[in-house]
Amino acid sequence: MIYLDFETSVTELEGKIAELRALAAGDATVSIADEVKALEKKASKSLADLYVNLTPWQKTQVARHPDRPHTLAYINGLITDYVPMAGDRKFAEDFAVVGGLGRFRGSSVVVIGQEKGADTQSRLKHNFGMARPEGYRKAVRLMELAERFGIPVITFVDTAGAYPGIDAEERGQAEAIARSTDCCMGLGVPLVSLIIGEGGSGGAIAIATGNSVLMMEHAIYSVISPEGAASILWRDAGRAKDAAAALKITAQDLKKLGVIDDIVNEPLGGAHRQPDQAIASAGEMIGRILEAFAGVSPDVLRTQRREKFLAIGRGI
Repeated sequence: MIYLDFETSVTELEGKIAELRALAAGDATVSIADEVKALEKKASKSLADLYVNLTPWQKTQVARHPDRPHTLAYINGLITDYVPMAGDRKFAEDFAVVGGLGRFRGSSVVVIGQEKGADTQSRLKHNFGMARPEGYRKAVRLMELAERFGIPVITFVDTAGAYPGIDAEERGQAEAIARSTDCCMGLGVPLVSLIIGEGGSGGAIAIATGNSVLMMEHAIYSVISPEGAASILWRDAGRAKDAAAALKITAQDLKKLGVIDDIVNEPLGGAHRQPDQAIASAGEMIGRILEAFAGVSPDVLRTQRREKFLAIGRGI
C-alpha cells in the first residue's frame, strides 16, 4: 500500500498492526487479537475522519494515486465479451486511448477511455493516458460505429490532458479534440461519461460530452492542472494547493455548479483501497442511467445533450 502524505496517522496505526501480526506469526503463543482489533478500529476511524473533509489538493492526490483503478480495470470489471479495437484508420494506433465493443449487463455497448497504465512499462506504453490526435480519431471511429448500429456509448475519463508534444501538434491535436467533442455532441445514441481519476482540459472533454456526466467521489475535473494554473497565475507551481481550491475541481463543487450530473461514492479511503467495490458502484449508477435513456429518440438525445452543456454557468 502506498500512503499519501496526509495519511500519516493511518500509516502509523496500520504499521503497528503489521508488526503485531508479524510477531504473532513468529510465535504461536502470542495472542494479539484484542490489540489488533482495537488498532483496526482506531485506524478505520482515523481514515474516516481524514476522508470526510479532504481539501481539493488532497483529492487531487487521491485521484492521482498509482494504485487507483484505471480504465482497463473498469472494462474488465463491468464489460463482458469485450473486443478491443485499434487504430484510427488514418495514421496509427494510440495506446493512450482504449476502446471496443462489449456487453454491459447483457446489452451491447461501445466503451472508450484513456488508460494511464498500472506499472512503469504499461505507463510508458499508454503514454500516461495522454492521447495524441490518432487516439481521439480512434474515439470518433468507435462513436460512429456505435451510431451506425444504435449502441450506447460508455466513456471512462482519466487523463492529465492531451499530449502536448510537437508530433501531436503537427498531426492536428486541437482539430482532433474538437472533432471528437463535436462527434459526442452529435451522437444519436446515449452517451454516459464517468471521470474516474483526472479529467484534464480538452483532452478529457473530448470524450466526456455526454448525456450524463458522472464523477467518482475523489476524482478531479478541470480546464488545467493545479500546478499549471499556479504557474500561470502566480509564477509559482508550489502554490498548486491554492490553485486547486480556486479551480473548483472536486466532484462536490462541480455538481453544485451543474458541470456534472452525479457522484459515484467510493469505498472508505478511496477507490485504490477497494477497487472492486468502487467499480461495482460505478456500474450500478451507469446501469440506472442507461436504463433511463433506453428507447429515447436520437433527436431528443441530441437536444438534451446540447441543452445540458449550454446551461452550464447560466444559473451562477
